[in-house]
Amino acid sequence: MTETTTAPTVSGAATATEVDVRIEDDATPLVRLIGRTLRDSARAGHALQALRKSAATVAIRSHETPQAATIAFAGGVIEVSSGVLVEPDATITVDLNARFAPVDAPSGDAELAADALLALSPPVPDWQTAAEHFWTAARSVPGIPDVLIAVTEGPDGLEQVVLGEGATHYLIAGAPETLAGVFSGADDLLAVLSTGALGIQGTLSQLSVMVGASWKVRYDV
Repeated sequence: MTETTTAPTVSGAATATEVDVRIEDDATPLVRLIGRTLRDSARAGHALQALRKSAATVAIRSHETPQAATIAFAGGVIEVSSGVLVEPDATITVDLNARFAPVDAPSGDAELAADALLALSPPVPDWQTAAEHFWTAARSVPGIPDVLIAVTEGPDGLEQVVLGEGATHYLIAGAPETLAGVFSGADDLLAVLSTGALGIQGTLSQLSVMVGASWKVRYDV
């Protein structure tokens, strides 16, 4: 599977430059997560210099599971593959439920590791925009409720976004940054729920469907 993302023109760049992020057809969840995150950075015009690095490989390892992947940078073409089959230029052990936060000092090329981490930290859209993106992707999931209601408390009191129409409803409430992280795929819905940072209203079967929808967005499937 290959997706080419055109990065927009940003301050200091004369023209838009393509960043081609490629993943395997049978990509693992980690590979999909990395690929989606790098594409988000490219679309946002974030860390373009890092995304365009040439002839460099970075290994990404989970701090609590055996999951690992390799990012190969080649001048705007980025290939993400499962496992670590070659000696990387840098290795980073990260918390996958904390937006690739490193859990200890990277090994190897420190500057390359810093660039890779920058590329893996795209800006998260505001919660309303993220909710709309989530709903667009989630509508194709079998069993998805007819209406998604997202609620937060802003400076002027309670705010909400209502998406869809019909008889079945599902409500998710949380701080703006929490909603933005979950709806954009930057954060895992179940992991955030376990912290108590989200409030939900719906049936258990609806929760199962919503988790599937969140994974669809998070892993770009």
